[in-house]
Amino acid sequence: MKKKVRFFKIVFLLGGIILLSSCTTLQWRESDHELSERFHKEDTQAEISYFDVDSLNLKIRVVKVAKDKKNVNLFFFHGSPSSLSAWNGYMTDSLLQQKASLFAVDRPGYGYSNFGDEMTSIDVQAQLMSAIISEKKLTNVIAVGSSYGGPLAARLAVINPNVKAVMMISPAIDPENEKDIWASRLTQWWLTRWLVPTGYRVAGDEKTIHAQELAKIEKGWPTLTIPVIHMHGDEDDIVPYENVNYTQKVFPNIKIVTTKGTGHEIAWARKDLVLPHLLELIEEIENQ
Repeated sequence: MKKKVRFFKIVFLLGGIILLSSCTTLQWRESDHELSERFHKEDTQAEISYFDVDSLNLKIRVVKVAKDKKNVNLFFFHGSPSSLSAWNGYMTDSLLQQKASLFAVDRPGYGYSNFGDEMTSIDVQAQLMSAIISEKKLTNVIAVGSSYGGPLAARLAVINPNVKAVMMISPAIDPENEKDIWASRLTQWWLTRWLVPTGYRVAGDEKTIHAQELAKIEKGWPTLTIPVIHMHGDEDDIVPYENVNYTQKVFPNIKIVTTKGTGHEIAWARKDLVLPHLLELIEEIENQ
């Protein structure tokens, strides 16, 4: 009897995965047309472009919202699995639009940046984002990253002097405190990998070596003297809250913001908590 129950559980799980793998929602991305329609409904004029990296056969999608040239530029980096759509609420925020030019990027492997082709190196991703900033001749950049995007934003600041502040939201940044998520193993087993939605496969590939990639770049953190804000929910069950202990040790100019009673969803679900700190950073840079 137990064997039968176990068999049906496995069949049910695999069947569910097959159904989910065809679900557009779980791919966490919107086409250019869908994005344009969304911004149009929000009365926001957005520019969608692609940054070509010929040597890697890669195109990175970038969305820009700027009513006119601003002194401060916000760059948003999503977590995994996700896409630049995670930042739609910020890109359409009228107050932010008044204060800064806004940019959101599909990280490699997600959205419409070579969807499905993982790039597991945080440093290489940061080099690419730095190249985008240089191509656009942007200064006074605030790098904002959620989850996996947190250490990416910080690494970008280490290598690009035009980044003047960093905000990390629920960042997975401590190489010694990487939480094991069993579901990510499905992305690594040959028997189940092909059943998993593409965005989750990319996330699983990143997750598998994330601790090693963090260890490669952590020597750069003490050199980062610009303002760094680390926001984290004290009930985060995806990225342990204890990551704040690490950032307090390694970043010389760190501000920890603990959000009580919140989990990992702060960046996309609690803009009301994030926005005041973003505005604070913008004002700080403007007054420099």
